[in-house]
Amino acid sequence: MTNSRDSEYMSRILIISTHGYVAANPPLGAADTGGQVVYVLELAKKLAQLGFAVDIFTRRFEDQPEIDEVDQNVRVIRIPCGGNDFIPKEYLQRHLLEWCENAIRYIKRNQLEYFFISSHYWDAGAAGQRLSELMSIPHIHTPHSLGIWKKRQMETDYPDKVDQFESEFNFAERIRHELIIYRSCDMVVATTPVQLDMLMDDYGLSREAVHMIPPGYDDNRFYPVSEASRQMLRKKFGFESKTVLALGRLATNKGYDLLIDGFSILASRVTDAHLHLAVGGENMDDQERGILGRLKSQVSELDLDGRVTFSGFVPDEDLPDYYRAADMFVLSSRYEPFGMTAIEAMACGTPTVVTVHGGLFRAITYGRHGLFADPFDKEDLGITMMKPFKHPRLNARLSRMGAHKARSLFTWTGIAQQLIALVEGRPMRQAMASDKEWAEPWHDED
Repeated sequence: MTNSRDSEYMSRILIISTHGYVAANPPLGAADTGGQVVYVLELAKKLAQLGFAVDIFTRRFEDQPEIDEVDQNVRVIRIPCGGNDFIPKEYLQRHLLEWCENAIRYIKRNQLEYFFISSHYWDAGAAGQRLSELMSIPHIHTPHSLGIWKKRQMETDYPDKVDQFESEFNFAERIRHELIIYRSCDMVVATTPVQLDMLMDDYGLSREAVHMIPPGYDDNRFYPVSEASRQMLRKKFGFESKTVLALGRLATNKGYDLLIDGFSILASRVTDAHLHLAVGGENMDDQERGILGRLKSQVSELDLDGRVTFSGFVPDEDLPDYYRAADMFVLSSRYEPFGMTAIEAMACGTPTVVTVHGGLFRAITYGRHGLFADPFDKEDLGITMMKPFKHPRLNARLSRMGAHKARSLFTWTGIAQQLIALVEGRPMRQAMASDKEWAEPWHDED
């Protein structure tokens, strides 16, 4: 056993996140390794601070070690299945019976007992439900994204590629398993109002079966700094012009091509605006290289060479400072269940524009906490991005009130407390139960 001596006396929580590279220091941007991995790790750390020992069960592959210590009373435990090669999340479910058998053997061998299971994404949900039934303990499932939503959005955006989607995304199997998981587990946790609506309207769940707890961010890392410090950071990263930042994995749904189109409108109106795309992981596969090549060709076709920078992967330790150094952050996704990068940017005091094709825009008051636009409408996106550059009072308000909004609703400590209250059946603050509570009226004196 590798946990601290105190852990044997603590209630233990089992978190399951089977796909991707889950580790104490994950290679963010690697295949299937992004915001969900951050969510799971940060939630685990805060649950440990609340007095629990937390085991994160994931899949073991590529000669990874069996156990990875994350923090005091938090560890990653890797359970093998499906051989030694990486398996995309869309097809991992086919190997999860083996994974569950190996997980149960590990749990029994080490005489582990758990207070409840918290599973993340549909593959882990299938595994979590099986372990829940075998061990007779509660199972709380967080989808992170929904198959019906993604399928609908992809078919709308790419009608000429509909025939390819089933082989690439395995929608039929995913949606079938989602329906089973959501109707079998003890509670489904939506992360946004949009998810809450879809779980009831499209998956047929009752309101009592779904609760909403948003993702969180680390307020010990993401916070505003003084203007003098910000200027030093701009020099460090070479941000000389009015810098619009976007960052994340190189995936089609992230909408970087839509952002480039929108930026072309901004660039014609704000002559010193510059787009900084920190996109991709440390090691890109052929699909990611193809996306990057198309984005660079698009920049050239729009005659934006010199106005757009592709910087690649941002080390995790530099991430808060990248947000602070930028003049604006844009989340331009085709669909985005939440958008944690946008919350992190807001928390750092960076004026933020978010897509309307997701959940986060319903959490903010337009013009107070942030701005939102339709990335499929390049004029809407471009002119929306232009507004904080043209109106200093708006810029200052977004910087100040966006950071306040992030602190008030989205810290990891609050998210962990809400999850424990949900499992224990205690009353809890319904901070985001309706649009009225998400987007309260403003009364600041700007």
